[in-house]
Amino acid sequence: MKNVPDTVLGKMYKEHIELILKKDIEALLDQYTDDALLISSFMKTPIYYKGRDELREHMQGILGIEGLETEIAFWAETDNPQTLMIVEAITMQTKEGEAKMRFADSWVLKDGKISIHFAGMTQYPDGTVA
Repeated sequence: MKNVPDTVLGKMYKEHIELILKKDIEALLDQYTDDALLISSFMKTPIYYKGRDELREHMQGILGIEGLETEIAFWAETDNPQTLMIVEAITMQTKEGEAKMRFADSWVLKDGKISIHFAGMTQYPDGTVA
C-alpha cells in the first residue's frame, strides 16, 4: 500500500486491504454496519448490495484476488460526518494474468463502521475508462 495517511480512516483502510489479502470475508464484514449499502460499478452497471448477506455475496469475488497492490492517487476524509473518498491505482493477479485498474471508493461511516460504500471502478482491466 502506498500513500495511505496515518489517520483513523487510513488505519481502517489498511486493515480493509489486509483483510482482503487474507480473504477474511467475515472480519471484512465486521467493518460494515449490519444494514450497510454497497453500490458497485464493477460490472459497468450499478449493482446494489444491502445488508450483511448480500455484502458477503459481493465479497466472494475477493477469493480470486492474488498479489493485490494499491497506490492512493487521491485521499480526502472528514470527521463529522465521518467520510472517506479515495482514488486508487490497483494491480492484482487474476486467473487471466495481471490486471491494472483504477478504483474510486467512498465510504460513509456510522459509529465507526461503513454504512454506505460506493465501490467505483473508473478504469476497467481491459483499459476502458468509465
